[in-house]
Amino acid sequence: MAKGFNSRGMGGLGGGMNMNMMKQVQKMQQDMMKMQQELENKTYTAAAGGGVVSATVTGKREVKEIVIDPDAVDPEDVEMLQDMIVAAVNEALRAAESDSASSMQQLTGGLGLPF
Repeated sequence: MAKGFNSRGMGGLGGGMNMNMMKQVQKMQQDMMKMQQELENKTYTAAAGGGVVSATVTGKREVKEIVIDPDAVDPEDVEMLQDMIVAAVNEALRAAESDSASSMQQLTGGLGLPF
């Protein structure tokens, strides 16, 4: 038998310590699943072009809605409208990602887990 180990596992760690740790891990998993569901149900909206274009995405990173002010539609400058749509969608996605990362940070308490 290797030095420092006994028949019950790691040397010096009693079964109670391992059960307590397992319960904490299970609770964290449940909390993470709940938080993930809550985040997926949230929506995030961002605007571009001074508010003439807005995009709404879900926590699942799906585009839910694009709103375009009719004044933003210039047949001579379609490229500008396209750029504003992309900017609004990307900003809404960044907001969703930031909220997700912040929520996971709070849950894990800075354990440095890769979320």
